Amino acid sequence: MGKRVALVLAGCGVFDGSEIHEASAALVKIFAPSIEQRDVVNHLKGSPTDEKRNVLVESARLARGNIQDLAELEASEFDAVIFPGGFGVAKNLCSWAVDGKNCTVNEHVRSTLQAFHSAKKPIGLCCISPVLAAKVFPGCEVTVGQDKNVDGRFPDAETASAIAELGCKHICKNVNESHVDKANKIVTTCAFMCKAPLHEIFDGIGTMVQEVLKLA
Repeated sequence: MGKRVALVLAGCGVFDGSEIHEASAALVKIFAPSIEQRDVVNHLKGSPTDEKRNVLVESARLARGNIQDLAELEASEFDAVIFPGGFGVAKNLCSWAVDGKNCTVNEHVRSTLQAFHSAKKPIGLCCISPVLAAKVFPGCEVTVGQDKNVDGRFPDAETASAIAELGCKHICKNVNESHVDKANKIVTTCAFMCKAPLHEIFDGIGTMVQEVLKLA
């Protein structure tokens, strides 16, 4: 029997929801919180609009409608959970985009993470979503790539410093790699936190998924 993995989305689209390439690289049973997006971004112009959208409704676009409210996710029914990245993680699943290391995490996101962690079931996170683990599990190990903007490929390298300030250990990794925190069963990869060819990003997400399945 295959492993049962839950995927938690933050909307649809890199600038205000889940990053689509990251989500499609790991599509399984899908959930999202039924909350209002912090903002709605015109992905053609890259600027906010006056629209109001719901995270669950927007995430349903990625899931082809086959999606459930995150409040209904039961950790006992799954072997692992994965969180793709995208600015929606930092805007909708938590307030990192505004508050950085002082952010708050959505109650259903926090309870989901804690439930899988308590059950000793693996948690996979990519791109910016490792900050969720850093906020919920002080002392854990995660990667968002490099802690310096190496060759201009890691423009958000300061995120690593913020993670360290939360009492967690940031592990520097290349885009095609992932890091496994064996003690906490947390697997992370940087994905689009690195400016890299799409196939290298897919390779990193692939290693993250493989390591999650090994731990499941």
